[in-house]
Amino acid sequence: MFTGLIEEVGKISAINKKDDGLKIKVECNKILDDIKLGDSVAVNGVCLTVVNIDKNSLDFEVSNETIKRSNFKFLKINEYVNLERAMTPSSRLGGHIVQGHVDTTGEITSITNLGKHTNIKIRFPSEYDYLVIEKGSIAIDGISLTINYINENVIDLNIIPHTWENTNLKYRKVGDIVNIEFDILGKYVAKMLNLGKQKEDKLKNLLENW
Repeated sequence: MFTGLIEEVGKISAINKKDDGLKIKVECNKILDDIKLGDSVAVNGVCLTVVNIDKNSLDFEVSNETIKRSNFKFLKINEYVNLERAMTPSSRLGGHIVQGHVDTTGEITSITNLGKHTNIKIRFPSEYDYLVIEKGSIAIDGISLTINYINENVIDLNIIPHTWENTNLKYRKVGDIVNIEFDILGKYVAKMLNLGKQKEDKLKNLLENW
């Protein structure tokens, strides 16, 4: 479990293709402090397990399912990635609940400098529009952000200076593909409402055919 508050921006230093996915090496410093083999780290919002620890890097294995659902299929050497260690029981939940289970990807359609702040618009697949609400939470490349506005299947995000300077957003450009994880609470509510509707329809059919 994560908060979406990025601890460090790391750099991809190696990508090795395997039959069952990828093995990647990420250069980092800050998050190495108390890391152990088997720990979970969110890399661009994807929950991965540490399989090797070096002096200034961590190794992770990425499954084919993760590659299919995320922007890891476009990963390149020297690319900057957002890093966050898993929450501890005493951590403050400063962002929102982020599982590290990416739902889909989106495309950056515009980046506008607004002085101190930056506006970013991201197009996402329209089949997920029921999970997106204005002023709701969303994780973009693992960053906990608030949705300002929605125009059909394009979300409008305001990036404060701290987030811009301490994440990989400052390296992003129009056309880049980013990982998206929708709010888990919204997903549960949508599921329950759908189940309720299904049961209601089933009961209605039973009564009509009584």
